[in-house]
Amino acid sequence: MSPSILVLANVSATAERAARYAAKLGAPLHANVVLLNLLALNTYPVMLTPELAEIETREAALERNERLEGLWSIARQLPGLAVVEEATGPMFDAVTTAVRQHQSLMLVMGLSPEHSLLDHLLHNQILPVLRATHLPLLLVPEAAPPPGLPRRVLLALDSNPFTPNAAARHLAPLLAACPATFTIAHLADEDESLEFSNQLVRAEMRASMLLPENAPVELYQITKQSAADGILQASFDTQADLVVLIARPRSFLGRLFHRSVTAQVISRSQKPVLLLPAEESD
Repeated sequence: MSPSILVLANVSATAERAARYAAKLGAPLHANVVLLNLLALNTYPVMLTPELAEIETREAALERNERLEGLWSIARQLPGLAVVEEATGPMFDAVTTAVRQHQSLMLVMGLSPEHSLLDHLLHNQILPVLRATHLPLLLVPEAAPPPGLPRRVLLALDSNPFTPNAAARHLAPLLAACPATFTIAHLADEDESLEFSNQLVRAEMRASMLLPENAPVELYQITKQSAADGILQASFDTQADLVVLIARPRSFLGRLFHRSVTAQVISRSQKPVLLLPAEESD
């Protein structure tokens, strides 16, 4: 069975762009695209009359059919094999089941600028799914450039050691297939020796085996800005078309990459953001 990239297709209005990114990134790995239509279950503070309940049921069925038709239209336009699947119930259960059935390598989700509950979504839905599946997650903003293989990749790292988990390492061939230059945005502490910490960061990245062995890696130092501002500025200065963050299990994104920083980067970035999970350190 071929591996897949799982697109959470109706979390936002950007399903088509997210699906196209998934197809482009999955092509070097010969991965299929699965558009997972997660049905939102409506709840009401009062009991509906039988007549109103029947009307609501008909409207919900019509909306469901229209959404599925739209997703199949997207799937038919993608290169390679793409399918649409439907799931009901909590996102956690639906996604973990689909991951297991389709041998998913990565999750992809589109984000709209009007996503005012982004932080709530990350904390209450996406984080539990990430912790359960241990899969990389690509978040595609509506303002992202046209889908394509990245040509400039920015990897944001602090000075703490990290080891990519098995799922993250499975994406190494994808990064190797990208005709990209790689830049490490290093978030340095004030009391760090920059020369020494730079050597450590380069060594950690090489040891991670995420990047091609002979790929040149540049360094972008962040010392006087907040973590989120520094990452976004580095993304702008290097003209990155993909930003990579390391997701640590215990604190999600570590001491410098706590949840609020993650939400700031994701909500403000106009480039796709890839979260790569790391193994828990001893």
